[in-house]
Amino acid sequence: MAETLAARPASARTRARSAARAPHKGQQTKAAIIDVALGLAAHVGLEGLSIGAIAELMGMSKSGVFAHFGSREELQIAVVREYHARFERDVFRPALSAPRGLPRLRALFDHWMRQTSLEIDSGCIYISGAVEFDDRPGAVRDALVDTVNTWQAAVRKAVQLAIDEGHLRADADPAQVAFEIHGLILALHYEARFLRHPDSLQRARTGFDNLIARYQA
Repeated sequence: MAETLAARPASARTRARSAARAPHKGQQTKAAIIDVALGLAAHVGLEGLSIGAIAELMGMSKSGVFAHFGSREELQIAVVREYHARFERDVFRPALSAPRGLPRLRALFDHWMRQTSLEIDSGCIYISGAVEFDDRPGAVRDALVDTVNTWQAAVRKAVQLAIDEGHLRADADPAQVAFEIHGLILALHYEARFLRHPDSLQRARTGFDNLIARYQA
């Protein structure tokens, strides 16, 4: 009969519990490293990340960080994926509670604007990453492209739902509408973060209203 945990000596039970906790603690440490790395990347870019800098911020040894990320590139990719997960959590998922069609598309844009305004003093990994890796093939660029494509597909789907619900014209091109919406966000980021124009949020909102008016059924 297999030995149960309760039947083992106390020392064996302690070792078993420690072994069970070890993966959980490792996951927590890895998540904490990614969180610190994301905060750093928001200010210095993905290229500004280094194992040494993260180790110093975490109060860990370089080998301790390497135990979770075998390379700087692996750390950069983990940061890209974490940023994308948080972006979906803060921008896309809240918009799903709005009714299908134009209300959801508008909610999506509002949450996106809010996210951009929160990033004025740090930065958007999608935008800074595009500048850093636009002409540099490799795994980090691939991760950035994949996450941005995923997000843009979600915007196009939201536009298509607005067409299906009869809120936008049947001949509206979802890809074109999504392109113009993305352009508003890029302009907002530039105007708010670089030029520090105080009315940039209102201009972005007005731009969205004008865009919708052109395509509205």
